[in-house]
Amino acid sequence: MTYITKRTTRIETSPSSVATQRARELRAEGRNIVALTQGQPDFPTPDHVMDAAYAAMKRGETTYTPVGGTPMLKDAIQLKFKRENGLDYTHDQIIASNGAKQTIFNAIQATVEAGDEIVIATPFWGSYAEMSKYVGGMPVLVECREENGFKLQPEELAKAVTPKTRWLMLNSPNNPSGSLYTADEYRALGDVLVDHPGCMLMSDDMYEHIRFDGIDFVTPAQVDPRLYDRTLTVNGVSKAYAMTGWRIGYAGGPADLVQVMHKLQNQSTGNPNSIAQAAAITALTGPQDVVTERAKIFQERRDFMLDRLNNCAGLSCLSPDGAFYVYPSCAGLIGKTSPAGRKIENDRDFVICLLEEFGIGAVHGEAYGLSPHFRLSFAASMEDLDEACRRIQTACQALC
Repeated sequence: MTYITKRTTRIETSPSSVATQRARELRAEGRNIVALTQGQPDFPTPDHVMDAAYAAMKRGETTYTPVGGTPMLKDAIQLKFKRENGLDYTHDQIIASNGAKQTIFNAIQATVEAGDEIVIATPFWGSYAEMSKYVGGMPVLVECREENGFKLQPEELAKAVTPKTRWLMLNSPNNPSGSLYTADEYRALGDVLVDHPGCMLMSDDMYEHIRFDGIDFVTPAQVDPRLYDRTLTVNGVSKAYAMTGWRIGYAGGPADLVQVMHKLQNQSTGNPNSIAQAAAITALTGPQDVVTERAKIFQERRDFMLDRLNNCAGLSCLSPDGAFYVYPSCAGLIGKTSPAGRKIENDRDFVICLLEEFGIGAVHGEAYGLSPHFRLSFAASMEDLDEACRRIQTACQALC
């Protein structure tokens, strides 16, 4: 029998991946499934970015590069941070990785010992907790209430942080709620963190450019100088430029932390894909109009989803400020029974009902640390969104 380490038994597979796979299985069985489970844009990578990758291949840029990214890519990241966020980082404060997920994993590996605590504002992207558990850390989940826009309040942070806290994990715009923090809100959280010098801040800015209603974006190290030396600002090209498969993430932060992250990456994956690095340079430094145009399309889809979902019996949904998800509450449906006799005891039951009985793929809110909600991605065609909303409305009416 193969020996499996205990640390690997602490973690679970991503619920969104599980839901997506189950939808694929039902399709393979001949079922008509509309899956709104996956967090990736349904747009193609922009042509000028793909052209840059092809040109890099023709130039022979297909060899190993420096582990943390080429100097040209670091130049582009440096420029991006300065241009869009007002942040100054030197090359030794910047690292590029095989996706932002690796960036975050490296940072947690570099800083968290067994028994250390990681404060995570919920609802949250599930990998934060799983990565923390893998290294023996203790996720401390702080529920961010719907009436507060799903955002962490200073008094809640003050109760959660202890001398054992190594990280506060924040994601804005948030996956799954779409909430977006303001400068004043970050400064209020900074007032708490200044009394806890052992706690760093991880700012996951992956959905920075997918924002609605003209709302401004700020990042903590930008608006609160007290946080600059203790913040790792994480981003990537996946969502804004529809480059999920290219696997390029990056971060700016304290040089001593970045140095250790670099060492870990050196002994695990090595450098990010050389061709993807060339593509990312063009994405970050080239025309940005495609990003703005696609954000407008996402806003149209958001508005469509909100109107339809808020007219479904038993559902209510706050308007997200960014990202491409809605996170409706299904509290009004708890306790009801489906046409197949399934008792709806929680959001997981409701999501199973949607998939198995009505052909809609969603992810239950428990997976993001906050129930009774469920996540739907609107990174899909209007035809699919229309059909999904029609089926959800039918499902809500059919429960009794």
